[in-house]
Amino acid sequence: MLHVDPIFAATSTASAYAAGGVSALPSSAAGGEALPPPFTIGAVLTETRLDSWLAVGLVLAAGIYLYGVHRLRMRGDRWPVARTVFFLGPGLGGIALVTVSGLHAYDTALLSVHMVQHMMLSMVAPIFLALGAPMTLALRTLPQRPRKRLLAIVHSRIARVYSFPLVAFAIFVVNPFVLYFTDLYRFTLEHAWAHELVHAHFIMTGCVFFWPLLGLDPLPGRWPYPARALLMVLSVPFHTVLGLTVMQSTTLFGGDWYPSLGLDWADPFDDQVLAGGILWAGGEFVSVTMLAVLVVQWIKQSEREARRVDRELDRQEARERAAESAA
Repeated sequence: MLHVDPIFAATSTASAYAAGGVSALPSSAAGGEALPPPFTIGAVLTETRLDSWLAVGLVLAAGIYLYGVHRLRMRGDRWPVARTVFFLGPGLGGIALVTVSGLHAYDTALLSVHMVQHMMLSMVAPIFLALGAPMTLALRTLPQRPRKRLLAIVHSRIARVYSFPLVAFAIFVVNPFVLYFTDLYRFTLEHAWAHELVHAHFIMTGCVFFWPLLGLDPLPGRWPYPARALLMVLSVPFHTVLGLTVMQSTTLFGGDWYPSLGLDWADPFDDQVLAGGILWAGGEFVSVTMLAVLVVQWIKQSEREARRVDRELDRQEARERAAESAA
């Protein structure tokens, strides 16, 4: 990566522009959008947009989910309210918070904001989407033929390979290194469609990794709880290494992209240190929290299994007493 001195980059770029060496100082971020104002809470609220394809997708997903819940209730079946809250609130709402709200205006201007998006889209939102059990809802509401097609897709060879915990974990771990330590990240900063595609990829990768671990939907590749907990333990040092690498890097991610924006209210190097801290602390917090969730699920499963064994022993004892009485 290219090391860029902020003062040298700013002065040399301005000089080249004055001499006609370049066309203009960047006045827009990816996709030709205007550079954002100084980062404040008010600016985040006023920069909200509702015209992106992702906003349309979120509205459609929420509508389909609510329609499924309505179908169940109309026929007298119950659906846990907590699942609906998890899916619509921190799940879809978390995605909207970092892509539809005013934060989107800063995702190509501040690396720290991009890291917040990274954490939300790849770790936080997928967990709550999984807790909403949308696959289970679909299987309970779809007609027979679409339900069979959905099951065929879920249990296809591609789905089994892609959702296998070790494969999903490898993709989950390798993705950030491929993105941030190659020229791919600079490419996503320069092209809005690529940046949006990265957001969708974050969501898909997080869902493939976390959904089999939580195990609420009938997905292939589910491991026993001890193996799931071990996988989450292995993810903790990964976020530590990645976050510290970003914080201690002497080169700017994206090359001279951030200095060339000429934002007098943000220092690219300081913002990169903040971004690494967000990645480090946020990754460890989510991983440890997810580990605690798995341990709680493991305990509850053990309790259910113990109650099942007790009931079976009680039935067996009752049969033996009945046989003795008959004899």
